[in-house]
Amino acid sequence: MSVRRQKLYSKEICACSIFGAMSRGGERFTGERVIRAMANMHHRGNGLGGGFAAYGIYPEFRDYYAFHLMFTGDYSAQRAGKRAVEEFLFSSFDVVHDEEIPHSDDVYVRDPPLLWRYFVSPSKRGEDLHLSDDEYVVRKVIHVNSAIDNAYIFSSGKNMGCFKGVGYPEEIGRYFMLDRLYRGYLWAAHGRFPTNSQAWWGGAHPFGLLDTTVVHNGEISSYGTNRWYLEMFGYRCTLHTDTEVLAYAVDLLMRRHDLPLEIVAKILAPPVWDSIDRMDVKKRSQLTALRRVYAPLLMNGPFAVIVAQSGRMIGLTDRIRLRPLTVATRGDMFYISSEEASVRLISPTLDAVWSPRGGEPVVCELDGRFNHEIAGPA
Repeated sequence: MSVRRQKLYSKEICACSIFGAMSRGGERFTGERVIRAMANMHHRGNGLGGGFAAYGIYPEFRDYYAFHLMFTGDYSAQRAGKRAVEEFLFSSFDVVHDEEIPHSDDVYVRDPPLLWRYFVSPSKRGEDLHLSDDEYVVRKVIHVNSAIDNAYIFSSGKNMGCFKGVGYPEEIGRYFMLDRLYRGYLWAAHGRFPTNSQAWWGGAHPFGLLDTTVVHNGEISSYGTNRWYLEMFGYRCTLHTDTEVLAYAVDLLMRRHDLPLEIVAKILAPPVWDSIDRMDVKKRSQLTALRRVYAPLLMNGPFAVIVAQSGRMIGLTDRIRLRPLTVATRGDMFYISSEEASVRLISPTLDAVWSPRGGEPVVCELDGRFNHEIAGPA
């Protein structure tokens, strides 16, 4: 076999790795097992992005929004960005604590920015008084990310945080000492193999807004249309990666439009028209209306995603399941992964393992409920 043909056969066409682990009873655990699971999928990435979202990690500041910021550029640009952000934050929020995000100097990562975190509560005045706290925070996050040079808020929820950067996920996990410093009841992780977008710290996954975070394997070929639609509602895509639209779409549909998850899934990954035409009148009418009203939010292209929120983890693939996704349970634990092998590495014995149907969400909630009705083992 020629060298060229060997390369063709060995190409990983389903790359990017995603992994999620959640304790349904709310037991908190370190990121050590999640880091090991991600390292087992090392071949799915190329070292150009890795990251983690962890929930329940800031119990002492549980009532405050935790802003994680990166300040990019050279030393002077970083310091100028930090000064501008702090002038804005201290005029818009009550900042109860801030500090550099801890990291290990023993782990090499490429061109790390200055990483800082702030725990804040809204300080609304004047015309902002009518806004909910969440909407106020979203508007301020979008302002920082679109209007202040060299500054990006990449995590903004309560009692949770994103940790991401350029490197393999196991390197990023050790850099932030996620196996030692943090304990959470839900972890979602990503190893990146970028194909159509640049590799930089802000472009690594997870992408988040408030407590919603998304890790994604695949490609959103409808990014332009999705972005145009979302920007009509005030969102701004500033992180130069197609996955960003998924996080904003979930926020728009679930928080602002108050739609249930089952409906959101049918908007993002709807059945094809031929399938809709064969449904009973009620379902056909509902899905036709959704496709017409929310047509610009249909996510075209192959994808598998994990959406995490406070108290909930969701797995979803595109409607014809072009990217792999495995779901498993063991006792109190619920897992979602690109590969079953990574789950079995940290939990060799499992109660159930299956692959969700295309376009059908599988959902686990913190109180112990698992939604088999939406999508359970076949």
